[in-house]
Amino acid sequence: MNFTEDIKTVFEKDPAARSTAEVLFCYPGLHAVWLYRPAHWLWEKGLYFPARFLSYLARFLTGVDIHPGAKIGRRFFIDHGMGVVIGETAEIGEDVLLYQGVVLGGTSLEHKKRHPTLGNGVVVGAGATILGAIKIGDRSRIGAGSVVLKEVPADTTVFGVPAHGSRGGAPGQAQLDHNKLPDYCSEEMRRVQQQLDQLRKELAAK
Repeated sequence: MNFTEDIKTVFEKDPAARSTAEVLFCYPGLHAVWLYRPAHWLWEKGLYFPARFLSYLARFLTGVDIHPGAKIGRRFFIDHGMGVVIGETAEIGEDVLLYQGVVLGGTSLEHKKRHPTLGNGVVVGAGATILGAIKIGDRSRIGAGSVVLKEVPADTTVFGVPAHGSRGGAPGQAQLDHNKLPDYCSEEMRRVQQQLDQLRKELAAK
C-alpha cells in the first residue's frame, strides 16, 4: 500500500483537508480503502470468510461497504464516505472520485460480471446509483442523485433519473466541479417552446 500517495490524493481532491494528522484520523473514506486492500488480498487468495469479515468490520467502522472482490485502481478517493456501496464485480480505474451515498450495484443473481466498471478519472456525485455490468468511460461525470442504467462514453456528463447524457467530462481539477451540470429539463422545455412558437407563426400565416 502506498500510504503517501493516498494521503496526497486526499489533499488534491478535498480542499477541506488541513493537515496530515487530520487526514490520517478523520477520513473514513480513506480508512475504508485501506481496509479494503488487505480484504481484497485475502479474497484473491481464496480466503473468502476472512475477507468478508474484514470488509464487514470496515463497513461497521466507516459506513462504507466495499466488497473484497471488487477491483480498485490507484488514487481512489471517497469523500465523506457514508453510505457508499461497491459490489463484488465492480471495477474502478485510477484517479476516481466518489461522494457519499454512491451505489455501484448489480442487476443479476447469476455468478457473473454484474456490477459497473468505472474508467480512469471518473467522478460520481452524491447519492448517484449506477446499476449493472455497464462501463462508465474515462473522465466522465455522474450528477448527484442520478440513476445510470446504460453505458456512458468517455468525456461525458450524465444526470437525472434515468440519467441523460451531455458533452463534457471531468478532466483534472474539474472533478471537483460536480455541481456544474447542464439543466436537461430546461433544455427540453426550451425546445418544446420553440416548436410551439413556430407552430403559432405557421398558423397565423394561414
